[in-house]
Amino acid sequence: MERRQFLKGAAVGGVAAASGLAAPAIAQGNVTWRMVTTWPKNFPGLGVGAQRLADRITAASGGRLTVQVFAAGELVPPLQALDAVIDGTAEMSHGAAYYWQNKSQGLSFFTGVPYGMTSRELAAWIRYMGGQELWDEIYDQFGVQGFLSGDTGTQAGGWFRNEITGLSDLQGLRFRTPGLGGRVWEALGATVTNMAGGEIFPALQAGTLDAAEFVGPYNDLALGFYQICKNYYFPSFNEPGLATELVVDKAKYQELPSDLQAIVRDCSQAEYDQVASDFYANDPRALQTLVNEHGVTVRYFPEEILQAGAEAAKEIMQELLDSSDPLTQRVTQSYVEALRIVRTRTEQNDARFIAAREAYFDI
Repeated sequence: MERRQFLKGAAVGGVAAASGLAAPAIAQGNVTWRMVTTWPKNFPGLGVGAQRLADRITAASGGRLTVQVFAAGELVPPLQALDAVIDGTAEMSHGAAYYWQNKSQGLSFFTGVPYGMTSRELAAWIRYMGGQELWDEIYDQFGVQGFLSGDTGTQAGGWFRNEITGLSDLQGLRFRTPGLGGRVWEALGATVTNMAGGEIFPALQAGTLDAAEFVGPYNDLALGFYQICKNYYFPSFNEPGLATELVVDKAKYQELPSDLQAIVRDCSQAEYDQVASDFYANDPRALQTLVNEHGVTVRYFPEEILQAGAEAAKEIMQELLDSSDPLTQRVTQSYVEALRIVRTRTEQNDARFIAAREAYFDI
């Protein structure tokens, strides 16, 4: 997919808002809700996943709850999606919880944490080990409810103009990356900024960024980063299992009949798994295209950077464990305790199997 195809929707930024959209109508028991997203229109995996989730809810409810999707910039700017739900501009938003860490540091734990949980581990914590209840506590402060809605798996580490040989190459590097991972890269010497996906390419093109990470090959191919940067680093140690979220206006959600509440919740869970399959199928194929057709070089971070990143991540985690905000402290403690448990399965089973398959099973 060409970059211009999915970015063209963003070019109408503000048009929908200027047209004076009517408030959601309730007629004959039917409700129309607006979903604003942080993703460009038709964006592979994430934007498509948001649309598919809306379509799932609409179809499963027989049209009793119809969800209308507005891509990034069509109703509100991408990084104002959550605020749109809080202030009543929309009933739903689709994005990533760590985009809102300025509201609560604890929200970073519900997207991706440096050297933290993989996507399967994260789902285990949220669904079975108290994570959802803590997430609810944070969002209760803002009158909203969050659900897992997508899963990219472990992401790529990022695009760099020049080869990275060690920590010295990171000093002053202007790098786009969000969340707690951004704090890790700052500790390594980079100058970090966050911006929406559709804004990264122009920043690289203008030279205001030296490097950037977003998701992985499936998205990054579409965003065209390879046109500027040829060094593609793996893996992302700051986003080992990124989750997206569906956020709803909690009062309006609770006013829905119980079956419609269940449809929103269960469709979100189904989409969490569907998006994962989409990325697993299309990331490796997109990477082949990047390498074979666009001259991209796949590289791996030097051990010096991996080790320093882990040390920085531990320091940040300890800082959050000592946070003056009791809720952030409890979220961090719950996350750490769950990680200590779930990582044993991943490392004893999955990691050893993958190592054996890589070493001995070549077909």
